[in-house]
Amino acid sequence: MSTAADYPHLSVENGTARVAGTRYTVLHLAAEHYHYGWTAEELLRQHPDLRPEEVYAALTYFYDHFDRLVDEMKATADEARKQAGAATTFSRAELLQRTSSRDS
Repeated sequence: MSTAADYPHLSVENGTARVAGTRYTVLHLAAEHYHYGWTAEELLRQHPDLRPEEVYAALTYFYDHFDRLVDEMKATADEARKQAGAATTFSRAELLQRTSSRDS
């Protein structure tokens, strides 16, 4: 079966499903639905440039590939937490010293 036949409003390129002809990935819309509890109607309010059939196709794809997409969301969140934790913190004195040396 082809993806186009199963999800006529989506395109899948390099393993990433998108709403065809838009900047939205299915993962983006699925994350808003999954994490914020947004319904299809709320997704449409938040993204007025999408049509109902596009949002419902994205949600259908999400539930058809639920485990993989939730794992991907978790991996992305873990990576973000890891990068945030690895961010270097500076004291006020260090920041002032960096600023003064930069302005010199």
